[in-house]
Amino acid sequence: MKKTLYTINTVNNFMDIIYKPFGEPFKEQTEGLEIYNIMDDSLLKETLDNGGVNADVCNRMLNYAQAAQSSGADAILTTCTSVNEATKYIKKFIHIPVMNIEEPVADMAVENGKRIGILATLPTSPAAIGRVIKEKAAEQGKEIELLNVVVDGAFNVLCSGDRERHDQMVCEALYKLSEEVDVIAFAQISMSLLKHDEVKVPIYKIGTSGFKKIYSMMK
Repeated sequence: MKKTLYTINTVNNFMDIIYKPFGEPFKEQTEGLEIYNIMDDSLLKETLDNGGVNADVCNRMLNYAQAAQSSGADAILTTCTSVNEATKYIKKFIHIPVMNIEEPVADMAVENGKRIGILATLPTSPAAIGRVIKEKAAEQGKEIELLNVVVDGAFNVLCSGDRERHDQMVCEALYKLSEEVDVIAFAQISMSLLKHDEVKVPIYKIGTSGFKKIYSMMK
């Protein structure tokens, strides 16, 4: 049976860092799945400017979700960690599954570690994924400790097209963080194509796991 997934994206290079490496392969491997993408990069800019989501961001995302639902979507996947509070809000008004893409990463981090490192390149991301991790830990009755690291400037470097420099900046922080925690959760899908050496602790990256989970919710 045909299923239709809509994604909501907040960066204008989402085709290169989200859809082509993760969404398109998943679509090709999943019979009957169609994926459509909505992009509004003002959502992330406004979230960063305000240090978190505000009412305007929530309202615009709700409008996009309602449009997707009206267009025949069977589910909606938000691909930006920083706006996950807005995703949680719009679930109340949408009658199909709605999820933020980092949820499976939060699950895996809680299941496999107590001292959890969160690595990010945007200042709003650690708090956003941290809320999800804490919720998962509470559901499991597990005490955890979070250690947040933000690689300032790396996201802008990536958006400028210099992936090599981005990877160098993030790897430096990654190797240091790996010595201090049980597991590491990458806070953004934009980091998931990072080229790095092997480290001693598990690293959970946002991407395919999110597409798999929202598809299971569609079924």
